[in-house]
Amino acid sequence: MATARPRRVDYSESTRKALVNGAVVLFTERGYAGTSLDEVCKRARVTKGALYHHFSGKQGLFEAAFDAVEQDMLGRLAEIVAQPGDVWQTSLEGLRAYLQVCLEPAYQRIVLHEGPVVMGYEAWKQAEERFSFGLVRTAVSGLIDSGLIGEVPEEPMARLLFGALAGGATMIVAAEDQKKASEEIGRCIESVVTGLRALKETGWTDCSVGAGGGSTTGQ
Repeated sequence: MATARPRRVDYSESTRKALVNGAVVLFTERGYAGTSLDEVCKRARVTKGALYHHFSGKQGLFEAAFDAVEQDMLGRLAEIVAQPGDVWQTSLEGLRAYLQVCLEPAYQRIVLHEGPVVMGYEAWKQAEERFSFGLVRTAVSGLIDSGLIGEVPEEPMARLLFGALAGGATMIVAAEDQKKASEEIGRCIESVVTGLRALKETGWTDCSVGAGGGSTTGQ
């Protein structure tokens, strides 16, 4: 027999959600240094005591805001990549969608700009591994399993594409014309994966290197 959830649990969850949502807005608009906990509490309409019930302090709140922005990105992209049908097209759509996310103010400010500074580079890198890398590896695995690209090692290929996307995201944030940068980076990365498919279609099957230094083919 199902039991009803205590009202205090629902209230606690709604309070935490209000604090995180308010923090995302303020950290996006003002940055970490320019946002005070009093402002977050005022926006969420809760007391400071309620904030400290959920978070150890400002950094803990920032990390929760970071996770919320990453989870939103991950959910949207995972839905695209998991679509039934043409694996190639869904993979490219996922790539394009990620580069579009890199244009969004919350993702730029909280994840790409403030994240490494506030959380520390190592903690930020681990968080990126937890959120973004798994999605890239899933896409690469799908392309390999479907035979659309050669029999490349999954982990190194995922790492290379993940590095390209991470570098591209940094370039987008720093660009004067961010939309143009996003489009150019997208074309470059797509040309790389399209090239892998073209090699597969001409008989190339793996990227191993023979004893004489030449690449091994499956012909």
